[in-house]
Amino acid sequence: MKTRRVETGPPRWSALCLVLVSLSLAGCYRGCASSSPPIHPNPNMDDQPKYEPFEASDFFYDGAAMRTPVPGTVARGESWKGDAFNTGRDESGAFLVTMPVEQNDSTLARGGGRYGIYCSPCHDQRGNGTGILANRGGIPTPSFHEQRIRDLPDGELFDVITHGLGLMPAYGYPIRAHDRWSIIAHLRRLQRERELSEVALASGN
Repeated sequence: MKTRRVETGPPRWSALCLVLVSLSLAGCYRGCASSSPPIHPNPNMDDQPKYEPFEASDFFYDGAAMRTPVPGTVARGESWKGDAFNTGRDESGAFLVTMPVEQNDSTLARGGGRYGIYCSPCHDQRGNGTGILANRGGIPTPSFHEQRIRDLPDGELFDVITHGLGLMPAYGYPIRAHDRWSIIAHLRRLQRERELSEVALASGN
């Protein structure tokens, strides 16, 4: 009866050399320049159908791939020079004393709603500066009823809402200009109500 000889020794040297050579070539290929085009296992990620800038297009009526911005579009970084409604400043650059928005019931209602969303977490609903972030987070928050803030022109308040100040972030992006003026209208109403209350207390009524 014949028996089969089973080799249990180390792997053949030829196979081991082949593996080592393959690894060496792969490492060299990644770091070496080549005149041959690269291999793309999934070419759709590299060669996607798209328009290049200023390229012609048969899809749009004017034959251009780039679209004309809608009227009134302002790119980020561009200023509203000379536009008091969007800057809070007049032509000389001084802050507007009074807002360029009519303070009617609609404006006050809109301002109160926006104030409750964006301002009350720090300044609280009455503008005392004792909101939840001030109480729990220890964030120093001024009261809108301080005399220095009462004396600020409306345009400066608009500028602070737009660009932020100190720990207060800028709200120029999430709050549109008309809503920023509406918030100021609501804020002025809070200040007037506090003043009337202080006068009533002083007179003993």
